[in-house]
Amino acid sequence: MSASTRGGPVLVVDDDPDIRETISFLLESVGHEVVTAANGEEALLCLREGLAPCMILLDLMMPIMSGWQFRDEQRRDPALSAIPVVILTGAGNAAEHAATLGVTGYLEKPVPLDTLLSTVRRFAGA
Repeated sequence: MSASTRGGPVLVVDDDPDIRETISFLLESVGHEVVTAANGEEALLCLREGLAPCMILLDLMMPIMSGWQFRDEQRRDPALSAIPVVILTGAGNAAEHAATLGVTGYLEKPVPLDTLLSTVRRFAGA
């Protein structure tokens, strides 16, 4: 498996293990490195321990720490605030949520494979 050409893995943050597994499998099958987290708290821990992803795919509705809470924490931390975030949500009103959260983009579940791959390619290459 080759690493992403722009360096750093894709961080997939979603509480649904099937979604995390599927996205990881799909991205890895085309050469991306992937790290997953089940909620915002796990994602922040990974980032604060030194993970430097090329982008974050972020679900919004999660237990423990939601995508909204994660994004608030990420934006307040100068070491993490520049990491591009694309929300991946089934919550509806994705465009409004994206604007409110100041993220780079959004994808609505279920996301078509070609849309997912082209979005990741924008940040990760490969």
